Formats: sequence, structure tokens, C-alpha cells
Amino acid sequence: MNVDLVIKNTKLVFSSTTLEAGLAVKEGKVVQIAKDTNLPKAEKIIDAEGNFTLPGIIDVHVHFRDPGLTHKEDFLTGSMAAVAGGVTTVIDMPNNIPPTTDVESFILKVKRVTGRSYVNVGIFGLLTKNSLDKVLQLAEAGVLGYKIFLTETQFSKDFLFNLFKKIALTGLRVAVHAEDPLIVQQATEKIKKTGRKDLFAYTESRPSVAEAKAIKEVALLSEKTGCKIHICHLSSYEAAQAVKNFKTKILMTVETCPHYLLLNCEEIKKPSTLFKITPPIRFKNDMVMLWKSLMDGTIDIIASDHSPHTAEEKFGEDIWEVASGFVGVETLVPLMLTQVNLGRLTLNHYVKLACENPAKAFGLYPRKGVIQTGSDADLTIVDMKKEMVIQSEKLHSKTKITPFEGWKVKGMPIFTIVGGNVVMEKGEIFGKPSGVLVSPLDSSNH
Repeated sequence: MNVDLVIKNTKLVFSSTTLEAGLAVKEGKVVQIAKDTNLPKAEKIIDAEGNFTLPGIIDVHVHFRDPGLTHKEDFLTGSMAAVAGGVTTVIDMPNNIPPTTDVESFILKVKRVTGRSYVNVGIFGLLTKNSLDKVLQLAEAGVLGYKIFLTETQFSKDFLFNLFKKIALTGLRVAVHAEDPLIVQQATEKIKKTGRKDLFAYTESRPSVAEAKAIKEVALLSEKTGCKIHICHLSSYEAAQAVKNFKTKILMTVETCPHYLLLNCEEIKKPSTLFKITPPIRFKNDMVMLWKSLMDGTIDIIASDHSPHTAEEKFGEDIWEVASGFVGVETLVPLMLTQVNLGRLTLNHYVKLACENPAKAFGLYPRKGVIQTGSDADLTIVDMKKEMVIQSEKLHSKTKITPFEGWKVKGMPIFTIVGGNVVMEKGEIFGKPSGVLVSPLDSSNH
């Protein structure tokens, strides 16, 4: 048998073990895992030089801003940043212009993805007060899941109950931005009256109790309706405690992001509007709790919440007037591999958090998220000894504002392979954008 690609002299990383073996790829699929001497002839051979091959990294939380906000990012630039950072599949958030609220806007976004993305793209549908009759239609069209922003609209409990019941019928998962709008509104008004405009005023305006309360409410709805939920960007001690109270009772997955694991208010040396993100970067005890929650299985997934903005939108004297968020898809993997090198988690555990669990949560497993015969040839080869300093001007995103400017990282993706095509090799991006739209393979209970 002749194949398209062979990777040899590597170690294959699974969530529970690491295997010294190579693999063969044909027509975009892994067709063989074997010792190097037993691998077939191939058109292209990658000698991994003893480095590790991971299932392709899945980032379940990106804002590629396309369509409608493409002055910040688009599918071409966002996907280039993704593959440069070792990511092979992303799930794109629906709050672009027009927002992805119905089949028409979903199809528009699909057209924007086609031929423009180096990575595979799943699409969330946005849930609003007008969404009850759109839920099933969006599922049939091919959304990978749904997104609801609890902060932006005050939904009645009856409406949310009916909405979650409808989502449960699809078997898809709803990703939740969990902050109680009333608590945030009251805290914000109180802080603004003092005249404060600094970064930490923003932190205080979105207290962790707002996050915890919203999580409890959606968890109870999940318990009553059977709707699968995904808690986005867990950021606080109280929120982690709220998750722990429900995690074993309901179909809940939970993500956090590198900026919550690695940054805290007490250690930011030059606080500025650069660090504004929602939920906010919190305190040292929150960070410690998030690491504990990562290690005990409370947190399932690491994602970037890649949220690009221009410098004009991002920087200013008044925290209330500037945009919230920063880029992250390109630094996601190096930052976490650095933590592996520091001994804070194993490479196997990282594969669980970055590959296996994301694929299972959104119905893509075992097509993605694992290396096995028959799985998609989405692969990330990493050199755990390679060091780099994060420099914003070298990032591939259209806007390049990162809170990790100047950070030294150790552990870098050196090959990114999407659908059997090598799209990044040692920092260089190759070929044409060939990423595809991904729809759920399986919506059973994970």
C-alpha cells in the first residue's frame, strides 16, 4: 500500500499513554499505526526527530469576526494564527455581523469559511429572545452547538426552561457565557459612581458571585431539561465551587483559558486596558483554585477565547470605553506546553484537555481528538525543548494585541497537519486554505 504521508521517529501521545510508533495517512485519514520499519511507502515522509505527535488541537472558543467585523480578524488570518499555533479545528462564536441567529446567517458564515480557512471550523448558533423556533432549524443546517450570552439579555426563567428543552431535543450542547446580568449591572453602576476608570474597577464590576449564580441557574435548568451545557471561560473560585456542586449530576463540560490560569490582578506589573477581558482576570486565590479544578477534572477543556480588537478599540484611559478581549489562538498551545515542562500537568493530561475532551463535548470524537486508524489526519507535532519569546509583531492575527508579550515559552508546535495536509512546518505556513466545516458526528451523552 502506498500512502500520502508517513510520520516516523515520533512518539504518539494519547490521554492515557504514549506510544513509540509512527503513522501513515491516506486521503486525509490515519490508516496505520506501526513501528517505523513496518510503515508503508509514502509520497511525503516527516522525520519527527523524536518529537511528540498529538491529535490536532481543538480550540472550542474563538471569535474570528467574520463576517462583518473583518477589520479585526477574518477566517484567513485567524486560521493562519491557529495553524501557526498548532491548532487544527476551531469553533467560531456567533456574535459577528450579522449574528449567526438563523439558517440564513449560518449559510452566510459557511460561505465565508469555504476556501478561506486553513483550519477546520465548527459554528455556534446564537440564542436570543427570538430563538425558540430557530433551534431545530439551526441544528438541521449543521451548527456544532449553540451560544448564549446571559449578560447581554435578561432572559426569564420560563423562557430559558423552554429554550433548554428545545435544545435537548437536538442532542447538541449550549455554550454559556455565565454572568448574572443584574449583579453585574448593580456592581457596575456602584463602581462608576466613584469615578474610577482603572482596570481593577472593571474587575470589581463583574464579581465572581455573578459568575457562580449564573452557573447554578443554568445547571438547574440542565438538570430539569436534560440539555447539555458547556460553561465558557471559568474564571473564579466561587464559579469553580458552583461547578463542583453539579458536575456529577448533569451533562456539563467546563473550559478555562490560559489568561485565567497564568495571570492575576495581584501580579500584573503594568495594569492597563490591554488586560480587559470578560469575565475579568481575577485574583491569586482564583488562579490557584482553577489549577486545582483542572487537576481534579472539574475543568475539562482549555480554550483561548481568541477575541481580537484594533489598537484604537483596545487602548484608552477609560476602562469602560475600551473593547474587551485579546488574541490567543496562536499562543494557546505554547503557553500550556510550557506548563507541561514546568511539571504542572502531563502531556497526556494536556491531550485530554485540548484534544479528546473538546472532541467528545461537541460530537466530533473519535473522528477527531484521538490518533487511531480511521480518525481524521489532524495532527500537531510538538518539540518540547524548543524555546521562544512571544512577540506580538510575529503573530499572524490581523490585530496582534496579547497580554503575554515578552513571555518566554518552552514547548512549540513544529508541524500542523489538517486533513492530511501539512499546513505549518517550523513556523512557515504552506499551501492553500483547505479547512472544512465540521458538523457533529455524534450528539450522544458526553
